[in-house]
Amino acid sequence: MRIVAGDFKGRKLETPIGNDIRPTSEKVKEALFSIISPHIYDAVCVDLFAGTGNLGLEALSRGASKCYFGDNSRTSIELVRRNVAHCKAEEWSVVCFGDYEKVLSKIYEPVDIFFLDPPYKKGLYEDCFAKIREMDLLAEDGIIVAEHASTDLFPEELSGFQKIKDRKYGSMTITIYG
Repeated sequence: MRIVAGDFKGRKLETPIGNDIRPTSEKVKEALFSIISPHIYDAVCVDLFAGTGNLGLEALSRGASKCYFGDNSRTSIELVRRNVAHCKAEEWSVVCFGDYEKVLSKIYEPVDIFFLDPPYKKGLYEDCFAKIREMDLLAEDGIIVAEHASTDLFPEELSGFQKIKDRKYGSMTITIYG
């Protein structure tokens, strides 16, 4: 898995052993960042279920000003830290250990882009959207990018956020809300 474009282009990221983390493929990542490119420059991002830090690092590479990386797995957090260091992105990165509620509670500024890719079938999407709304974390023109199984249909409205678009890529779908 590599950074596809920008300042860190071509940097190979460390990936986990086993199937506990499912990093977004380069093909899907390229398509996603093509869709959200108008939102990237100078954006504050949150890679909430970071795994490897793949999406947040891609955003930083393409011009985001800051990224919060959160995960409740110590193994994932160490992997994110190593990948952030490999990209020399420490200055623009905040790595937070804990569940999504703990990570969200550490954010004190409007967020332009949330990347949500929690474990599938755990019912976490609705809870995350509700918490983001409750804490008023999404910037006025911000977006929430949810990566999920294609078999999971997402509603037009979720916790007051409106679906902007969705794109299917094989067994997974990316749905964007704003």
